[in-house]
Amino acid sequence: MKTYQKSAELLERAKKVLASGVSSEFRKYNHPHALFYTHGRGSRIYDVDGNEYLDFTLSQGPLILGHSHPEVLRAVAEYSQDGQLFAGQHIREIELAEKLNQLIPSAEMMRFCLDGSEAVQTAFRVARARTGKNKFLRFEGHYHGWMDNVCWAISTPSEEALGSREHPNVFPWTQGLPEGVENEFIVLPWNDLELVRKTISERGHEIAAIITEPVMCNNGCIEPQPGFLQGLRDLCSANNIALIFDEVITGFRLSLGGAQQYFGITPDLSIFAKAIASGYAISAIVGKYEWMQLIEQAKVIHAGTMNAGNPTVAAALATIAVLEKEQPHERLFRLGSKLMAGLQQAAANSGHALLVEGPGPMFAISFTKIEKTNDYRDTLAADKAKLGKFVAAMHDEGVRVIGRGLWYISAVHTDEDIEIAIATAEKVLKQI
Repeated sequence: MKTYQKSAELLERAKKVLASGVSSEFRKYNHPHALFYTHGRGSRIYDVDGNEYLDFTLSQGPLILGHSHPEVLRAVAEYSQDGQLFAGQHIREIELAEKLNQLIPSAEMMRFCLDGSEAVQTAFRVARARTGKNKFLRFEGHYHGWMDNVCWAISTPSEEALGSREHPNVFPWTQGLPEGVENEFIVLPWNDLELVRKTISERGHEIAAIITEPVMCNNGCIEPQPGFLQGLRDLCSANNIALIFDEVITGFRLSLGGAQQYFGITPDLSIFAKAIASGYAISAIVGKYEWMQLIEQAKVIHAGTMNAGNPTVAAALATIAVLEKEQPHERLFRLGSKLMAGLQQAAANSGHALLVEGPGPMFAISFTKIEKTNDYRDTLAADKAKLGKFVAAMHDEGVRVIGRGLWYISAVHTDEDIEIAIATAEKVLKQI
């Protein structure tokens, strides 16, 4: 059995100067408490107590090349020798933009930011400016950052509390939100194209943008129904509404061109982050020129002292170079499918009702008798207490999984890693 004594001691020390001892809310919810890590290599990460973990969290998704990829670290070190931040342009920033322009269908023009939350707000600003309308339409359970106007409808007390599908109740995720911010958006259940169509027919004159995760990854891992994304595309084109894909998770993970390439649907604006630079802090708002020209003309202001710093741009270019050279996506899908099937069989062998779903490079598990989830409301039937026990027990056995049941596959995971994870899950499922 693993021990976490040194992490516990460091956490008590950290709590004296860091709120809750952490720098991001989600880090509080590790097992058995926030942990402190020393290093990561490939598909493994190590904590201060000397524990080794086979890692399927990949730092909440960014590490598509695994921990400490040598080509990424080398590119960062070499380019940083020339400086870390110029408050001006540098050649590799152009090279990165040119590369994204080649790879991503919607990326006719772009701007770089630091994280997904900031880039999402930039996209809203562009959409409002071009359409002359104020509201955006979003979906229950989708996560688009932690800013005031998106810090709603991410979690709920119960399915009953959500109210009707046509007019859902929305719940704030935090205190401290300004009065009236809830009037900036309309929320609907996901994967219900007819309901979106009805809402636009009634309120399309108010709606500047529809924002969606192309695959819903923050509550379960739910793929779009056939025709849903194309239906959104058609409705937006016909009603002067920006279609925004939040590809913070799906970008680079489903394909080098993101979910938009994978599904063959081109949005007006897109947000890329996480996997774009293998763990370094960079994001991008990319889009069609007709939308992005508002930033070009300074009709919409976008700024940031730290944007496109040398190390982050170098990391992104190196990440793309490795992905282009190794072409790992077929392996990501194959290994993900193998792990999904193994987990499903392990659950069946031990008598648990376990739903395993997602495209493969990322997928989610939930303890539920539902055979397929279609939207956030379906996920509320799952046994979250049992999931918590499973994730904690897997962690104690040396396999690290995100607490909400989301698994990520990296380019450095191996068949042996997958077999270890399946065997560990079989052991744990028989115990809980």
